[in-house]
Amino acid sequence: MKFFIDTANLAQIKEAQDLGVLDGVTTNPSLMAKEGISGEENVLAHYRAICEIVDGDVSAEVISTDFEGMVREGEALAALDEKIVVKIPMVKDGVKALKYFSDKGIKTNCTLIFSAGQALLAAKAGATYVSPFIGRLDDISTDGLGLIESIRVIFDNYGFDTEILAASVRHPMHIIECAQIGADVMTGPLSAIEALLKHPLTDIGLAKFLADHAKANS
Repeated sequence: MKFFIDTANLAQIKEAQDLGVLDGVTTNPSLMAKEGISGEENVLAHYRAICEIVDGDVSAEVISTDFEGMVREGEALAALDEKIVVKIPMVKDGVKALKYFSDKGIKTNCTLIFSAGQALLAAKAGATYVSPFIGRLDDISTDGLGLIESIRVIFDNYGFDTEILAASVRHPMHIIECAQIGADVMTGPLSAIEALLKHPLTDIGLAKFLADHAKANS
């Protein structure tokens, strides 16, 4: 399972990279705004800075919702770095853009997936990744993990190469459950990744080892 971090914060991205488990980054306009980044040139420069830190794919989202605008923005983003994956919304023109970029050999991530049908359309159009938002589905009392499971079955049935990128991951159990279901990738905050490190028995065991070592060498 690949681990992506969902942020535009360079310090957090570097910390995840230094941990040695980071496979990529996902961003969106909201995350850019959270870091106070605005204006086309500043946004493009920030994507370049992210690409300098990480070794894997970096999803960069288009703002346009029409085909021509998505193509124009997507080609500009893809030209920044070979690591860039053009992030396309699940709308009708977005599906057309997925096909366009697929034919051009440009990697894509279809975002805002909330149904198996949407994921199927994106895969048919050649998306590199589909991003079902499991946390947002959980927020409205819908089974986000069940959606991942449905998409996994469909993709396996027909041998789609499109990877399932579990997005809107909120906590470590989301990560574990997505891994059990067979999501190819998860993306979430650094806090969710670091929470996988923690277990009270590890803390207790380590404290005992250190105490015993101190007694033996006192």
